[in-house]
Amino acid sequence: MSYEIVMNNQSRIIIGTKQTLKSMKNGKISEVVIADDADKQITHKVVSLAIELGIPYQHVNSMKKLGAACGIEVGAAVVALEK
Repeated sequence: MSYEIVMNNQSRIIIGTKQTLKSMKNGKISEVVIADDADKQITHKVVSLAIELGIPYQHVNSMKKLGAACGIEVGAAVVALEK
């Protein structure tokens, strides 16, 4: 998933680590995007759960750009795409 896919699927995105983890555990997520410049202690939980559950994940360079792709004015460490 790239910035463009996030922008093109606004109605299916979940923004933030807590909401993403919750939705992953509930089986609602098809893919996850993680910003490389985010705090690794936070994103490690998402990566670990994605691996455990077999959910594909991708990395992007910038929290700021990921947040902008989501249509928010702040950076986003993690964004998930609902099934």
